[in-house]
Amino acid sequence: MPRYNAAYEIHVHGEVPLRSDVTLEQVQEATRPLWSYAGAASMTEGAVSSYPEEPGIRFDGQEHLLQLCWTVAGDEDFRQQLDDLCMALNDLADSGAALEVTFYDADFDDEDESTGREARDDFLMLFVGPTPAAIMQIQRDMLVDDVIHMMERHFDASELSGVVGEIDKLFNQRFDQLVNSLEIGRPPRGNGGGHGGGGHGGRKPRHLH
Repeated sequence: MPRYNAAYEIHVHGEVPLRSDVTLEQVQEATRPLWSYAGAASMTEGAVSSYPEEPGIRFDGQEHLLQLCWTVAGDEDFRQQLDDLCMALNDLADSGAALEVTFYDADFDDEDESTGREARDDFLMLFVGPTPAAIMQIQRDMLVDDVIHMMERHFDASELSGVVGEIDKLFNQRFDQLVNSLEIGRPPRGNGGGHGGGGHGGRKPRHLH
């Protein structure tokens, strides 16, 4: 049911590329943590944002894209809904994607600002994807964009290849650590043999040269 005395206005924003075989029914189930939290009985009803100018929750079947620009009144318990949403979208995503979630303090007003009280606003960046490599890829790409944008104020883009290379090294190290941790928990292959020369189970993040 709607939360009329909620502590926050929560805005979810992002686009998730979906596999070409994903159906509307699957999208409805994957986004259930959002629209059910709003007190709706279906995605059609719950896809509407609290603000009419926002598109809400949209599934573009031709482009195979889930678009989110949706606000709901809520509390801290909404974070569990986000966990459930990300787990569901991992199963449908075609590539890595980022979701921005902002918690706006619903009780903060001009009087609070004038008295020096700070708002309890919070911001989360969440990532979804079909594999750990896909998730790390979108994280890496966003970090590279941020770093390049900041450093281009002082350097030419052609001078920054070394910086990008170091970022790639960090993400490749993280990916290898993840793979090694998965290998440790994997049972031996064959008749008591070792792990063998198994692959990573996914592509490493791309490098930008």
